[in-house]
Amino acid sequence: MNILFLTDLYPIDENDIQTSRALKDFTDKFKDLGHNIQIVRPNFLFNSFIRGKKFYKTGQYENVFNVNYLTPFFFNVKNKLPNINNYDVIISHMPSGNIFADSFLGKLICGIHISDIKVLTQPVYSVYFKNKLLKSFKRAEKLVCRSYHIQEKLLKLYPEFNEKTIVIPSGVEENLIIKRNIEFKEKIKILTVANLIKRKNIDKLIKACERFENVELTVIGDGKELNNLKRLSKKTIFLGKKTKKEVFEQMQNSDIFILPSINETFGLVYTEAMANGCITIGTVNDGIDGIIKNGENGFLTKPKIKDIEQTLQKVLNLKQEDINKISENCYFTVKNLTAKNCAVKYLQTIINIL
Repeated sequence: MNILFLTDLYPIDENDIQTSRALKDFTDKFKDLGHNIQIVRPNFLFNSFIRGKKFYKTGQYENVFNVNYLTPFFFNVKNKLPNINNYDVIISHMPSGNIFADSFLGKLICGIHISDIKVLTQPVYSVYFKNKLLKSFKRAEKLVCRSYHIQEKLLKLYPEFNEKTIVIPSGVEENLIIKRNIEFKEKIKILTVANLIKRKNIDKLIKACERFENVELTVIGDGKELNNLKRLSKKTIFLGKKTKKEVFEQMQNSDIFILPSINETFGLVYTEAMANGCITIGTVNDGIDGIIKNGENGFLTKPKIKDIEQTLQKVLNLKQEDINKISENCYFTVKNLTAKNCAVKYLQTIINIL
């Protein structure tokens, strides 16, 4: 199968650490399963500037064609592109990709992220972007929501899309999944991993953890809030940026992983923590909600200091048999949520519409 993949959420090279690799994981698996992928990265320069993304010139970068536009995809956008005509289906993700897809003929699948929901609901986008985005959604054969929470938000806005929505989250590599026996000892190790910005709510996590004498909180990540966060606690351990391998090693040496972040499309770091055997706590009514089921395979908390504190207290008070049951449920959750399984589900969706 020949797939035309349109999105600006795609890393140009290995050093592009600002951009999530979630969609690249899908295309890599599509290739592993024998399919041909043409990747176009449509970049609206103003949006790129606002988000502080690294600038790349228009052109081919290995298997990605990056194309820059001063205007948000007006006029004939194909003038800057190489000849693209041999494809069976179009997959687009993110508002830029979904709007850009309107310039191409053929069967279309749109991937829905939290950014798409913002475009549909925030007044600043109502003049142009919202209408263009809805045009693509109405045309699409399928709308692939990246989490159950996003599907819920979309259908609350547009219940008429119910029949063509499907949820396909990101999976983890099967060889990374381990089974651990968690036992809370005298010092309980808590880990969080994040880009240290406001919406990750690491400040609230630190303040909640300060109230427990028997926990050790470790923070991995860097960002604008780092210095402010360091002022909040003398006992919190800050490790800065780490490689994936180092993060996974830290997860395997931690008892609890928690990230009370908001406005997440999905949050692959949660499933990575689950794969590495941590008791995992996510945010209720956010991206990971629906994968984590509160009290069954992990826990969900509101992103407020008091709620985080209460959730941690609940986890710390668990009996060993309850810890074992949650760990077992967590293990089976991620065993079913592998990168290959998610890619196969995506491909089956394509096959069904073709």
